Amino acid sequence: MVVEAHISLDTIVVRSAGQASADLGGEAAILNLTDGVYYGLDKVGARIWDLIEIPHTVRAVRDALLAEYDVDADRCERDLFALLTELAEHDLLNIVDDA
Repeated sequence: MVVEAHISLDTIVVRSAGQASADLGGEAAILNLTDGVYYGLDKVGARIWDLIEIPHTVRAVRDALLAEYDVDADRCERDLFALLTELAEHDLLNIVDDA
């Protein structure tokens, strides 16, 4: 199911309940339980996946990444929005609140 995800820094996001995931040596494998499709995340994607295990604002996730990685803030934010939008489009992310 493709959804139109509007995500801002104040949006609260969390992993969807309709998935199962596992750590694979710092990377993540995610199974969408609805359609049976597997997805893989690299090291940074897996860190984002860890951070959204419980509800967080996108701003809090971005700030955590900026504190942990040597990355330009604009690039971090752009890549974070892209990943979160993709996760939402594949029903792997729930938008709890879009303030």
